[in-house]
Amino acid sequence: MNVQKTIDRKKLDEKTPFMPWFVQQFIDYKLPDLSPSTLLEYVRDYEQFFGWLRAEGLTKAETNKEISLTDLETLRMEDVVGYRLHLTTRTDGTNSKITVSRKMSSLRSLFHYLSQIAEDENFYPLLKRNIMAKVEIKRIHKPKDTAAKLKGKILEEDELLEFIGYIAEGYGHDIEGNKQALYAYEQNKERDACIASLILNSGLRVSEVVNLNVDDLDLNNKLVYVYRKGNNDETFKTPVYFREQSKDDLAHYLTLRQTRYRTPKREKALFVAVPNGQKEGKRMTKRAIQAMIIKYAKRFGKPYLTVHKLRHSFATDYYLQNDIYKTKEQLGHASTETTEVYAHLTDKTMSEAIERRVSGGS
Repeated sequence: MNVQKTIDRKKLDEKTPFMPWFVQQFIDYKLPDLSPSTLLEYVRDYEQFFGWLRAEGLTKAETNKEISLTDLETLRMEDVVGYRLHLTTRTDGTNSKITVSRKMSSLRSLFHYLSQIAEDENFYPLLKRNIMAKVEIKRIHKPKDTAAKLKGKILEEDELLEFIGYIAEGYGHDIEGNKQALYAYEQNKERDACIASLILNSGLRVSEVVNLNVDDLDLNNKLVYVYRKGNNDETFKTPVYFREQSKDDLAHYLTLRQTRYRTPKREKALFVAVPNGQKEGKRMTKRAIQAMIIKYAKRFGKPYLTVHKLRHSFATDYYLQNDIYKTKEQLGHASTETTEVYAHLTDKTMSEAIERRVSGGS
């Protein structure tokens, strides 16, 4: 099991005993098919919903664990509307439309299981009335809309190489007056450039980069082995190819990994850092990589650029030279619907290419 999944599984195991018995049963039912990370989000959504039920006096339960099936069975449509309103207008921070949609989907999954799949001792559904079946959850993520939001916020064409080069050299010139920042940069520039290079030449997710071990790397064949999102077979790692440029960057970083970061032999992580106050190199965290990319992006003049947008940058560049099915496989998408974003992102580029073709032939 990869690092993040192990952490989330532990958190899931800690939270589940505080849920009603039927939620625990639902989690057990879903565990073979969904990742611990997804199920942990489910449980957090149920915590919030049950807490709201108690605050609104819609149950006599004093704790979330005491919520009953009858409490769910007797909910009215106005209660569901009220909860949705609470999610969008609550004073301690509103949720985006996407977050609200996800939270409502979590509830629908639970109610569907209780009313259509789970049975009592007499083979009747556990939930006799499913109020969530009446709730329409509109699809928020449309590929064309996502593409529109990404326009101008990713790296295009020569910028991919320029950004890696900036991390490797350019950033140092911009901060040469700050001795402390310059020292940290000199220590980490090869590693940081290598991480950006790997994402921009393979399209890996940041979680996949964090979980990489040295043994997952096959430099000769230009590939890494990763646990892909949505694949719960813990015995299988998917081979993901990267471009030639990353081979050189990775080879260079590997010559520094053990000595510069004082990495002990027991540490398997590919990308390491020495945490403040410590003496040995340890696996870099997801948050550290995200913060690192944002730091360089601001100085590079792309303040909207994030580590996930590096993945989008690769995908857009890759899609221009390959079809949607190859792009889907390279990125590890569950369906081509997600990959359609890059078809819309490249619309402008494709139309410009057609114009050049026409003008050149006339």
